[in-house]
Amino acid sequence: MILRIVIAVCWAARFAPALEPVCTPVEGDRILGQHLAVALPEFRGIPPEALLGNTPPPGERRTFHAPELASIAQRYSIQVDAPKDVCFEWPMESLDHDRILTAMRGSLQAPDARIEIAETSVFPVPRGRLEFPRETLGKPALPAQKDPVLWRGEVVYGGDHRYPVWAKVWVKAPCERFVAAEAVKPGLPIEARQVRIERAECFPEMPGAGEAPLSLVGLVSARPIAAGAEIRPALLASPNDVNRGDAVHVEVRGGAVRLAFTAKAETGGRSGDFVAVRNPSSNKIFRARVEGKDSVLVRTEFAKPGGSEDEAQETAGTERAGQVSPGSPPAAGPAGAAFAGLVVVSGFAPDGCRQRCPRRPY
Repeated sequence: MILRIVIAVCWAARFAPALEPVCTPVEGDRILGQHLAVALPEFRGIPPEALLGNTPPPGERRTFHAPELASIAQRYSIQVDAPKDVCFEWPMESLDHDRILTAMRGSLQAPDARIEIAETSVFPVPRGRLEFPRETLGKPALPAQKDPVLWRGEVVYGGDHRYPVWAKVWVKAPCERFVAAEAVKPGLPIEARQVRIERAECFPEMPGAGEAPLSLVGLVSARPIAAGAEIRPALLASPNDVNRGDAVHVEVRGGAVRLAFTAKAETGGRSGDFVAVRNPSSNKIFRARVEGKDSVLVRTEFAKPGGSEDEAQETAGTERAGQVSPGSPPAAGPAGAAFAGLVVVSGFAPDGCRQRCPRRPY
């Protein structure tokens, strides 16, 4: 039995890798003469600033073998006898949890935040300044954050070099959240009695990403919210300026022509949105931009200067009509049905109409 153990130990020793030599640490981009003098005292006579090579990336080694060292000694007239191989590397160290937490708290700028590290990178890192920028902190899929999120960091070393690191964390900070005191229906403005504020622990929001409103009153939700559920301000929006079925004031602008009339909104939207509007006189639907509460605007295109007389007549929707005066209805023509019942706010001359006239928007 003892013989077997001895044989096994000898066999393992036969194939065990040799211990790697300890390398001289170098914190800089260049390996200089002063570094070689530290590693091999017989090179004390070499100029301290003599450039011998580049420092390898973190985790790698730069080895000077005996022939290369002999050449360096000959170059600087240094007497050495059979120099040994020597290696250089960036000084490396392991990541410490306390150091990671300190860097994270400095980025969050939230002294009351609670951070728990679930996992972190295990490989050694170069000596330097550890940073976990706030903008590289991932965001949980759900506000409750059941799973840890990835936070990418870096070690700043050797001046401006950066070595990537990472950690998976849970982050909680004291906050106030809105809770539905009663069911909230979609599309209807929220009333004060439907909302209450509770103290809780939440995932910290990115600074400048949009502060939570002081009140949710008047905002609308796109989906129903059950009583007791959290109301997330990011999922709310301002109410529409125009709703489907509303009577809206329509203004049509095209060249010197201004038309004003009342129509019915077929879709809803806020200022700047485009909605479908139906002309009650012609029953035709056209597209208009919301300008304000129950107000929409239509801007028409223009016929190109120098176009044919037929194109001008088709564009204008008139056939050699005379001067159109404010307060009068447009003359009959191809667009008569679309313009029926409208009032001209300002007019135009027929000669000008042949060169620059509004196209029919509907």
